[in-house]
Amino acid sequence: FRFKDSLAEDLQRADLVISHAGAGSCLETLEEGKPLIVVINEKLMNNHQLELAKQLHRDGHVLYCNCSTLVETLQSMDLSTLKPFPPGQPEKFALFMDKAVGFK
Repeated sequence: FRFKDSLAEDLQRADLVISHAGAGSCLETLEEGKPLIVVINEKLMNNHQLELAKQLHRDGHVLYCNCSTLVETLQSMDLSTLKPFPPGQPEKFALFMDKAVGFK
């Protein structure tokens, strides 16, 4: 894709999403309930994408690979093993912040 203001419509229509491991891309896809294959960029400094991909994989929410193993991942994937991503609970974060700054 070239730059788009929003991928929401594309995500809604997708049967499978293949994405880099940017936090926003991963979370938006998982919140939409779509199966996700994360392709990590091994050239990034400190490789934070790998950390996120590994954790989401350990939690059962995504499959991950790198560019050289993408075809193999597609051929061997079993999307039925992926677990739904739990919905966010922003109210819990708000309560935590209220307590942390002394509002409650």
